[in-house]
Amino acid sequence: MSLAEKYPKEIKQILAKYPPEHKRSAVMPLLHLAQLREGYVDRHAMQEIAALLEITETEIASIIGFYTLYHDKPEGKLRLQVCTDLPCALRGADKFLADLCGKLGIQPGETTPDGLVTVEAVMCLAACDKAPIFQTQGPNGIEYHENMTVEKTMELVEALRKSNS
Repeated sequence: MSLAEKYPKEIKQILAKYPPEHKRSAVMPLLHLAQLREGYVDRHAMQEIAALLEITETEIASIIGFYTLYHDKPEGKLRLQVCTDLPCALRGADKFLADLCGKLGIQPGETTPDGLVTVEAVMCLAACDKAPIFQTQGPNGIEYHENMTVEKTMELVEALRKSNS
């Protein structure tokens, strides 16, 4: 089912916020809408948004590639995004990421074998003084977790596993 078929009212409301000559500005809200269904924006949705906004699919893909909140393929039910920019790295983010991935048996960018958690390194979650920090994207939206340890993070993952059993 296309976005236009699934969300006609929402698309109309989003496009109404922008003058017709600047409708390309609706790209971010439309990507968010497209991602609601499956947790990622598939190729068909990219094509549909590009056509709606009269821009190229390449422009859509570049936006998805740039922003950490958009995804172009299915991954874990929970995306755990660890900030690894320099200030966070100085507070142990790189070691935290490596140790966490070691506990989960994956590498950064991979998904656990049960399909539950994808761990990603990202830049700047705007809380360097509280690193290690990560944000989760999942069924509850976006949540921030500050001053984390691998142990506290594993407790969070285990609670999620139990709730999905």
